[in-house]
Amino acid sequence: MTATSVSPLLAIRDLRAAYGKIEALKGVDLDIAPGEIVALIGANGAGKSTLMMTIFGRPKARTGQILFDGRDITGVPTHEIARLRIAQSPEGRRIFPRMSVAENLQMGADATDCSEAERRDGLDRVLALFPRLQERLTQRGGTLSGGEQQMLAIGRALMSRPRLLLLDEPSLGLAPLITRQIFDAIRTLNRQDGLTVLIVEQNANHALKLAHRAYVMVNGLITLRGTGAELLQRPEIRAAYLEGGRH
Repeated sequence: MTATSVSPLLAIRDLRAAYGKIEALKGVDLDIAPGEIVALIGANGAGKSTLMMTIFGRPKARTGQILFDGRDITGVPTHEIARLRIAQSPEGRRIFPRMSVAENLQMGADATDCSEAERRDGLDRVLALFPRLQERLTQRGGTLSGGEQQMLAIGRALMSRPRLLLLDEPSLGLAPLITRQIFDAIRTLNRQDGLTVLIVEQNANHALKLAHRAYVMVNGLITLRGTGAELLQRPEIRAAYLEGGRH
């Protein structure tokens, strides 16, 4: 699939955002077509997580546009963005540690106007994708392992039945086996359900192998774009992100 074959589900145009006087995004352009997995890679501090958060309304864009399915959502409050079926699994997971696994998952469904049938179906699908959560439904989220918490964070986002899933550093701090399980789950969601995914990931090798297309961000700007396979073969990408460079 290519971004030009159909109208983009998400289109970002000349997007700028800042923290006080520090400009974190300096005019970003990015497109995601329906059913694509798009990866965003770059060094720490490049602006990747800021882009994710700006899509979700915090921080608010200073200038530029964020279009979702043709609708301008620039400046729309976060809770309204969630109701459009955009979901985020943030960096650091940010689960509710004192709540049970089941309660954490229901919080994801509460972000949208899901019917009871949709809630039940969503829970069944999440537990089929991450069977380990089935065994821990009554367990407090804070007692889970790091990998289980990441599964819970993604599962919570999926409970809203998103059209677009934003994943920020899903493999951070995880063992290689768990990382593979997480990436296999993302691939399954895309292939079986057609879920559109934007993923920010420190592990550029995994991300580029997973993604249909990818963007490289440096100092708040997109500096390179192409298919995942194309970027994997570029010597500057290999030197910076795949051969001992910073992810």
